[in-house]
Amino acid sequence: MVVADDLLQDLWVHQTADVAVDTLTIHANRVTVHAATTGNEAGCPSCGTVSTRVHSSYVRRLDDSAAGRRRVVVELRVRRFRCRERACPRATFVEQAPGLTFRHGRRSQGLQSALQQLALALAGRAGSRLAETFAVPVSRSTLLRLIRALPDPAHAVPRVLGIDEFALRKGHVYATILVDIETRRAVDLLPDRTVATVRSWLADHPGVKVVCRDRSASYAEAVRLGAPDAIHVADRFHLWQNLADAVEKTVLQHRALLPEPAPPAGPAPATALPSVSSEPRRTGRLSDRVREQHAAVHALMGDGFSLRAIGRRLDMARNTVRRLAGAKDPDELLVGRWTGRTSILDPYKPYIHQRFAEGHTIARRLFEEIRQRGFPGREQIVRVYVRRLREAFPCQDPPRRKPSVRDVTSWITRHPDRLRDEDAQQLKEVLSRVPVLATAAEHVRAFAELMNDRRGRELKDWITRVQQDQVPALRSFATGLLQDLDAVVAGLTLSYSSGAVEGHNNKIKMIKRQMFGRAGFDLLRKRVLLAA
Repeated sequence: MVVADDLLQDLWVHQTADVAVDTLTIHANRVTVHAATTGNEAGCPSCGTVSTRVHSSYVRRLDDSAAGRRRVVVELRVRRFRCRERACPRATFVEQAPGLTFRHGRRSQGLQSALQQLALALAGRAGSRLAETFAVPVSRSTLLRLIRALPDPAHAVPRVLGIDEFALRKGHVYATILVDIETRRAVDLLPDRTVATVRSWLADHPGVKVVCRDRSASYAEAVRLGAPDAIHVADRFHLWQNLADAVEKTVLQHRALLPEPAPPAGPAPATALPSVSSEPRRTGRLSDRVREQHAAVHALMGDGFSLRAIGRRLDMARNTVRRLAGAKDPDELLVGRWTGRTSILDPYKPYIHQRFAEGHTIARRLFEEIRQRGFPGREQIVRVYVRRLREAFPCQDPPRRKPSVRDVTSWITRHPDRLRDEDAQQLKEVLSRVPVLATAAEHVRAFAELMNDRRGRELKDWITRVQQDQVPALRSFATGLLQDLDAVVAGLTLSYSSGAVEGHNNKIKMIKRQMFGRAGFDLLRKRVLLAA
């Protein structure tokens, strides 16, 4: 269908002053816009001279944003002009339609910008699939080329700079990310984490006043060389992480004392199980049925029915009716069905009783233990017997889980208000049994107060107290703080931190997962810097 109307210019999405729409052709899966430029002059891209001398014209075909799930193609007639400047190396040049075309472009400027943003958000494969649903077919490699062709954003030199490393290949190759702490935007990515690379960047970008970093010696040296007047701020997160590592080493050294001491050895408590009586059962599905049948047979016999008639009436075999009629009491029929039976579990029941009394009530675990002792049966037999034990002792409390090294470390380094009551009680018991851990917990609380209240000037007193106590891991941590004391004091005093840097590190991990094996450093750098 061909549409020609004066309103086409207004209906078309590109409101350009120097382009006129002639016709619009709608096919089954494509819309073709026929247009032409209308300007009288154009400027030379080399020398800038404006020319009105037309050399020739031709038709450019441009992909545009889809309309109604149909691909849009713009067939634009453009003119080639002669350059009037004799010294210009260009003899002729092609005019450009502002807002629509650009040099060597096969897409409109609007579609080009949309694809660039799509590539920055989703990278190659996912971006290509999404573009195809919008009737804009484009390959994943093309999207990656669009990212690489984008210019780097212009950033002012940050006053407060955050520096940290991130893994290009974990354990093998690492790079450096630089973040403006005040604006929380990534400033640059460096291909490695060497002193020379970071120092060169800082020297080329003077004006950094504060540098937030971890306690890496290489970054400290690079900042001292590249920005000698900058204030070093050690990140509080990394300080607390280093302190937690020291606490974990201390707990690990005393892990044998963490469990609650066992009670004095003595005779195991007797476990009275529901005995299997020699008398017949009074309840149960089979016993109830026998009693009902016995009562029914004797009732019919009292009414004068014969055994044959009773069998037909109750749908029973003649021998069954005769056996029920011959028993004066149904208990006579039940004796021997459950009494006097032996079980392959009998030799192992004393051991099960002992373990059950100690608090081990998991049938699977008890089955594994007795199987190692020669039990030939199946797990189901043990499950049934343990279920009987649980029914007999419903108030039996399971033993409290022994605290692990990680548990105790977490309890010591966590805010007391965030501990559960049972965890706080267990921590109190552990600290009462292990005085060294109680001392470590006191130092941890004192350091947390310094950090939360920004009282970094009191750090030296804290270090002195730690070095006087016999907690080797904490003493080693305190000695390490002395090697970078100014940065640590600034980190515990100033409000700056590397939180924004850690957030960008997480974002980089997500981008790397999106890009699979094609996350080269140049492409990764473009996506991180242009993500905002």
